[in-house]
Amino acid sequence: MSSHPQHIETVQLRVLPQPRIPEEWQLPEPAAAGPEAEPEPAPVKRGGGRDRYLDLLRALALGRVVLYHNFSWSWLPLVFPSMGVMFALAGSLMARSLAKPALGVIRGRLRRLLPPLWLFGAVITTLWILDGWGPNSEGHPGWWWGKMTLWLVPLSTPPYPVGDLPGFGGLMEHSWGEQVGVPLWYLRAYLWYVLLSPLMLRCLRRFPVVTVLTPLALAMASGYLPEDGRIWETLSDFLVFGSCWILGMAHNEGLLKKLPQYVAPSVAPLVMLAGFWWYTSRPVIDPTEVTDLESVPVGQAIWSFGFVLLLLHLSPSWKEWPPRLERWNGLISLLNARAVSVYLWHTLALELSVPIIDLCWRSDFLSENFGWLLRTMYPQLLVGVPLIGLFVLCFGWIEDLAAKRRPRLFPWPRRIKGKRRA
Repeated sequence: MSSHPQHIETVQLRVLPQPRIPEEWQLPEPAAAGPEAEPEPAPVKRGGGRDRYLDLLRALALGRVVLYHNFSWSWLPLVFPSMGVMFALAGSLMARSLAKPALGVIRGRLRRLLPPLWLFGAVITTLWILDGWGPNSEGHPGWWWGKMTLWLVPLSTPPYPVGDLPGFGGLMEHSWGEQVGVPLWYLRAYLWYVLLSPLMLRCLRRFPVVTVLTPLALAMASGYLPEDGRIWETLSDFLVFGSCWILGMAHNEGLLKKLPQYVAPSVAPLVMLAGFWWYTSRPVIDPTEVTDLESVPVGQAIWSFGFVLLLLHLSPSWKEWPPRLERWNGLISLLNARAVSVYLWHTLALELSVPIIDLCWRSDFLSENFGWLLRTMYPQLLVGVPLIGLFVLCFGWIEDLAAKRRPRLFPWPRRIKGKRRA
């Protein structure tokens, strides 16, 4: 022991007092390492990019439309109801866009829709007028000019020749004008869906089940309404495919994922069965006339609703193509980039293929050896598809301008250098 006494007071004098740090200046103590330490939350990744599954469905729908207008097979609308699928996909994309102010979204959709329609109308109405269609063809010149304004904003179906035309001296079929103009109803229905989407989305978020089923229920009750006139035409198409459009919006909102997994696979086949029953049990006015699902609006509405419900339930939400589908990326991307152009111009391409096939009959070699093939509709498709590609090449650039993109004649996706195919 030391001989010097150590007092507490002496020891305290040797230790300098530590300055007091204010609490607001003190650093937090580091978290203890170990299982009990909570890791920092990872940044939330925002969903973006294209859903390749929806792109695939849109490409299939366009292909089915071309096949149907060429072959008129009555079973095609049952195998793949393109109109219901296309409206559902458009409704899903519209709901996604409505995260932004509604007025700007509607303006953007109209900008994408109207310029391709204007270019198509300028070309096709000129051909119709050159072939004899005009104000005097319908007996009401003033009303004819008034209806022509619907080519600017198709709140109702733009006018087109109903009946026979000279066909440029018999070069084309006399009904070519009507065949080219029939698909215009889709653009009119699409426009009304776009205009009413903000209201439908608000109702969907508040009353989801009622909002989805209301157009379908009204379509089933529409037999009590007068089925003539432009107002009925617009209302009918809105009710037939309204539930499909809203179902697409519900898919984007994630409402379908909230359902138990067994609901959609159990309900959708029953709904489709009810639509098929309605289609087959309809009264037949002319037994000799071949009709299909698209000639029975209520049956088409029910069948399309069940079909779309099943497709959206199975939606895998591909951000990248599966290996087996990656080889089709170019064609599918091209069809999606030129969807409006393909839809508008495909009927004219199919009609122009008819006189080309007629020229083949003038060849003795072709008529004698391949007459059996020329009598079918397959040559018309083989000629029509390249003509569709030609029209898309000549007029599809308007879709790029409408979307404020750099115009491209052939929007085939470019492979990134150094990236190998999976």
